[in-house]
Amino acid sequence: MLRLLTLVIALAWLPFAVSAQELQTLLQSHRDVIIKPSRKTVGPTLDALVASGLPTVRGFLEAWQEKNVYLHAEDDLFYTGSEDDSGDLTLLDVDTGAEAATGVGRKDAQQIKPNGGVRREIGSALVAFQLSDPDIARRTQALDALARALDASQLAPLIASIDSETDARLKTRKQKLANYLQARFGESPAIRVAAINNLADDLSVDGRAVLSQILAVKMLVAQELPDGTNVASVLAPGEGDLERDTAYQMLVDDHGLPALVLASDIRRALETHVEGGISGGVPVAKLDNQAERIRAYDTLVAAGKVPARVSEAAIDAAFADWGFYNVYLESDPTITEAAETAQASVKTRVSLSQTADIGLDAISLASIYFLAAIGLAVTFGVMGVINMAHGEFIMMGAYTGYIVQQIVPDYTLSLIIALPLAFAVTFGAGVAMERLVIRWLYNRPLETLLATFGISIALQQLAKNIFGTQARPLTSPGWLDGAWIINDVIQISYIRIAIFVLALTFLCLLLLILKRTRLGLEVRAVTQNPRMAASMGINPEKIKMLTFGLGSGIAGIAGVAIGLYAKVTSEMGADYIVQSFMTVVVGGVGNVWGTLAGASMIGGFQKGVEWLNPSNTLAAQTYMILFIILFIQFRPKGIVALKGRAAGD
Repeated sequence: MLRLLTLVIALAWLPFAVSAQELQTLLQSHRDVIIKPSRKTVGPTLDALVASGLPTVRGFLEAWQEKNVYLHAEDDLFYTGSEDDSGDLTLLDVDTGAEAATGVGRKDAQQIKPNGGVRREIGSALVAFQLSDPDIARRTQALDALARALDASQLAPLIASIDSETDARLKTRKQKLANYLQARFGESPAIRVAAINNLADDLSVDGRAVLSQILAVKMLVAQELPDGTNVASVLAPGEGDLERDTAYQMLVDDHGLPALVLASDIRRALETHVEGGISGGVPVAKLDNQAERIRAYDTLVAAGKVPARVSEAAIDAAFADWGFYNVYLESDPTITEAAETAQASVKTRVSLSQTADIGLDAISLASIYFLAAIGLAVTFGVMGVINMAHGEFIMMGAYTGYIVQQIVPDYTLSLIIALPLAFAVTFGAGVAMERLVIRWLYNRPLETLLATFGISIALQQLAKNIFGTQARPLTSPGWLDGAWIINDVIQISYIRIAIFVLALTFLCLLLLILKRTRLGLEVRAVTQNPRMAASMGINPEKIKMLTFGLGSGIAGIAGVAIGLYAKVTSEMGADYIVQSFMTVVVGGVGNVWGTLAGASMIGGFQKGVEWLNPSNTLAAQTYMILFIILFIQFRPKGIVALKGRAAGD
C-alpha cells in the first residue's frame, strides 16, 4: 500500500519535474552554439528559445547577454551566476532560479562570453519579451532597439503587444513601427501594399527610409533579363550617371570582354619596347604626339607584342549586345509600384512642408528684426536722429533681464518683472542721452552719427567691465521650452512664437500711442512742423525727449526678448544695428507699417538665400545687403513712402 502511494505521488510530480528541466534540456540541445556562439550561427538557437514559450527564457537571455552564464564542469550543465565578494561564483538553476552551488571557483566553471555581434542578436531576441514588460522604460527601450534594426521576426510579437499597451504615446509608436514592418515583411502582397499606402502620409525620416529600402535597386548587366526581373530603369552608356568607360569596364570585369587600353597603358608599352631609340617603328622623339603614339602601339600589336586596342565600333557593338539595368531588389512589381506612388506623394508633401517651414522661419526672423528696429523707427524714422548706440540699448535690456533672473529665480516671474524694468532702464538712459548729447546735435546728422558711435563703444566697454566677455544666460521659462510640431518637417520653437506675439503686441501698442493718444498727436505735430506745434502750446524739446526715450525703452524690451533666443554679450547690439537700420530704410523712414514691411522683406529674403545655400549664413547676409542696395536705387523712399508735407522735408 505504501509502495503504491509512493508511485502515485511520483507520477503526480513527474510533469513538474520534466517541466523543471525543460530549459536546461533545450540548452543542451544547442550546447555547441551556446558555448561558442557567432552572429551567423546563433540565430536558430535564439529562435528555438523564443519559440519555446518558457517563462525562464527571458532571464536566461538577459544573463547570457550580460556574460553571466556558466557551464559547470562538475555536472556539465548551464547555470546563471554571479561573483561574490571572495571572487567565487554562486550558480543558479536556469529553470527554477534556485541556488544550485556556492563558492564555485573560476576553474570549475566556464564563463560563456558572447561577442558584441552575438549580444546584439540576443538583444533583438529580448525585444519580444520587453515589448510587453510592465516597466514602461523597458518597453521604450525595446521600441528603440526595434526601430534601429527592423527585422521580420519582430513583426508578430510587436502586433501582439499593441492591444495590451496602456501608454497612448507608445501605442501610437508601436502601430507606426508595425506598419513599417508590414510594408517590408508583410505575409502577403495585399498586406504590404496597404501598409505602403499608409506611408504616403508619413513624412518622418523613418517612414521615408522604409520606402527607400523597398525601392532599393542594384545594377544588372545582361544580354537577356531573367524571368520575373523587376526593372526599375534601363541605363544607356554615356548618358546620365553611367559613363561609357565605366559601362565597358563592367563588361570586362564581369563577362571577360577585351580590356580597354588606356593612354597610360600605351605609354608604358612603348617605354618597354624601346630599341635603338625607336619604339613601334617610330622614333622616340616623335612620341610626344598622340597620333604617333597610337600608330607605334598598333605596330606593336601587329607584331603580337601587346594586346590590341578596343575600337569604338567594338565598344558600340558590345553595348548593343548587352543591356544595363537598374533592377529592384523587391521582385513583386505591384509592391514597388505602390512604393513609387507613395514616395512621390511623400516628396510632394515634404516639399510643401519645407516651403511652409521656411516661411515660418522667415516670419520668426522678421519678428526679431522688427523688435530690434521698431525703437529705431521712432528715433530715426520719426525724429531723424541717426543713433548708432541703438544696439547698445538692446544690450542693456538683455543684461537687465539677466540681472533680474539672478535676483528672482522663478523664470516666469523674472520675465514679467524684467520686461517693464528693461523699458524703464533704457527709457531713462535714452532720456539722459538725449538731454546730454542729442539735443545739441539736431539737424547735424554727421555729428550725431559720430557722437552716438562713440557712446556705443563706451557702453560696450562698460558692459565688458561689469559682466565680462563671456556670454551670460538669459533662461526662458519652462513653458517656452520645446517647439510647436505641426508634422515631421514643420516645427517652430515656442520662444520664436513668443517673440512673434511680442512683436505684434508692440506694433499694436505703438500704433495706438501714435494714432490715439495725446503724446502721439504731439509727436506727429512736432515731426511735421516744430514751429507750428510750438505756437500751439506744445513743447518740442519735451516731446523730442519723450520720443527718444520711448524708442530707447522699446529697444530695451526687444533686448529681453532677443536675449531669450540669442546670446547675451556686450557685442550683441552690434549684431542687430545694421539689420535695424536696413529694416527702417527699406520699409520707409518715419512709418511703422514700413518697418514691418521692411522686416518681413529682409527676413524672408535672408531665409530664402539660406535655403539655397544652407551652409553659409554669411553669404546670405552679404546677398541681402547687395539686394537692399539695389532696392534703394529703384525705390529710395522705401516700401511704404511717406505722403504729404512730411515726405518733402
